[in-house]
Amino acid sequence: MELMRPGMDRMPGRAAARALAFWAALYCGPAAEAAEPSAADIALGRDAFNEMCATCHGRDMIIVGGLAFDLRKFPAAEFERFRRAVMEGKGAGMPAWQDKISDEDLDLLWAYVRTGGKID
Repeated sequence: MELMRPGMDRMPGRAAARALAFWAALYCGPAAEAAEPSAADIALGRDAFNEMCATCHGRDMIIVGGLAFDLRKFPAAEFERFRRAVMEGKGAGMPAWQDKISDEDLDLLWAYVRTGGKID
């Protein structure tokens, strides 16, 4: 079965990978979407986390003072819950980021958060 769609050969790397994941999920079902993130994506996610999230959630997810949710304990199988909390916010403590980050940034953050901070 051919997964390459017309025009994908002209897409930049990350866009082509996302398109391929979409078509794989369409043809193969949800299991195709569950691929593990690459080490590079996790590292980029860590950088993004430390830039955007560390003020409240602690650098490398290590919270001093415990005022925010400890993301090292966030269930790795609950992406949709994570997406909603980040994009829509949660009460007064967690602002909405929907107008501040892209879907790609969200995916990178998730790649890192789902490691529980345990990366090499």
